[in-house]
Amino acid sequence: MTEEVKSTAAAAPTERPASRPQGDRPQRPQRPQRSGGAGGRFQRRRKFCKFCADVSIIIDHKDPDMLRGFITERYKILPSRVTGTCAKHQRFLTTAIKRARVLALVPFTPLHHD
Repeated sequence: MTEEVKSTAAAAPTERPASRPQGDRPQRPQRPQRSGGAGGRFQRRRKFCKFCADVSIIIDHKDPDMLRGFITERYKILPSRVTGTCAKHQRFLTTAIKRARVLALVPFTPLHHD
């Protein structure tokens, strides 16, 4: 008897309607697809190495004003993916910032005030 109940329950699948009724709602116009990017709302500018673009800028540990543009307000060194510097100049920047910290031109932490 239990086999008969199981076979009748399996034999009657529920049917779904082929398409939903749309009613009076108008169709949304399709937006044209963009060829490049992930389809975001804005196009991000390509980052470039400031030191490769302008050869006259020299990375020097004795110039704390220039180095402050490459550290956060918590005095951490910004990564190259944020600043856009190339790997070669990022290494020079890191060395210069560390040397400036040792010479007390740039503080190690925000607790070290001028």
